[in-house]
Amino acid sequence: MDPKRSPQARTGAASPPMPPPRRPGAAAAGGSGAAAAVPAAGARGAQPRPPTLAETIDRLSSDVQQLRVDFERFFSGVLPFPPEDLRQRVQSQLRALRNANAATAVERFRLGDLEARYIAYNELFNRRLRDREEGRKRAPQAPPPVAQERYDPAGGIVIGLRPNSAAVEALYSGLAGSADGSRFDLATFGTFLQRQAAAIRDKTGCEEVNFRLAVEDGKLKLKARPVGGARTPR
Repeated sequence: MDPKRSPQARTGAASPPMPPPRRPGAAAAGGSGAAAAVPAAGARGAQPRPPTLAETIDRLSSDVQQLRVDFERFFSGVLPFPPEDLRQRVQSQLRALRNANAATAVERFRLGDLEARYIAYNELFNRRLRDREEGRKRAPQAPPPVAQERYDPAGGIVIGLRPNSAAVEALYSGLAGSADGSRFDLATFGTFLQRQAAAIRDKTGCEEVNFRLAVEDGKLKLKARPVGGARTPR
């Protein structure tokens, strides 16, 4: 036995081959590629985060506002059909959120406000749709006609500082058929009436004068008496 020879040489067993040397940076490149594959696989399997209640209420608020705008566009003729799909979606969202037990006081307040706004809008839209279908148009109501004052020459007509033309004409029409009335035209009679009223006011201190037509001795005559603030003549 040769003591210089190893046991492996004596048995004939071969040593395992050594791996080939790696180039500088190869291990780093391979390591980085393996590390990059892990998050990529994880990203492909990630699920989207469900919206929070506050985000859902924000989206519902935008839908309610858009519903109002779309209905106004429909009534103005911009949209050919009413936004029924959006209205059904808002109703479904309100129904789902109405029993949100985890809502805070602020979120419950916002939900109540949105539901009240939707109900008010919905009632208004339904009423306008009914009016549109029935062919009714909302026309502004005209004020009632002002009743014209009727003058009775026989009962008396009050003449003030600025006589009403209709009152003067009523007295003139009553006298037109008499002998005295045929001597006047309407303008001349109006001047005569104002002079008579002014004379009576100066004499009695009255504010107005009541003129009436009366028949005496078969003749039609114009009678006058002071009205208001009159003083007894001396």
